[in-house]
Parts: sequence; structure tokens; C-alpha cells
Amino acid sequence: MNNNQAPAGGDNRDYLDKGLDALQKKIPGKAGDRFRDPNATQKNRAMNEKITDFFRKQFEKMTGKKVPGKFSN
Repeated sequence: MNNNQAPAGGDNRDYLDKGLDALQKKIPGKAGDRFRDPNATQKNRAMNEKITDFFRKQFEKMTGKKVPGKFSN
């Protein structure tokens, strides 16, 4: 396997997406159960992508600068 390629089923999420996932998994009780459900992972990631895209756009709108590549996919 070439080291420049993501593994099969690879993770192309950026730091902001991963951070939001980690934060949601720490939510206690029933509110957090849906984020820990392995069957809902893809649904949660799609929702998180929309949320983080919104924050990226707001950051760019307010500052006039692009979000650093490390934090944006």
C-alpha cells in the first residue's frame, strides 16, 4: 500500500470534525446515547460535517481569512 493513500474505509475528517465527534461522545445520559450508537455513526458524521461547514463559513465571513488546511478538508 502506498503511504500517501488513505486506508480502505479511511478517515478523511479534519481536526474540527474529529473534535466535534469527541465532544459529542462526552455528552452524558440519553442525550449522548445517539452519538455513541455505532449504527448511527454515518448519520452523525453527515450532520457534523454540516455543522462544521457552517462554522468554517462564519469564520471566513467574519475574519476574511481562509480556515487553515489542517482544520478544513
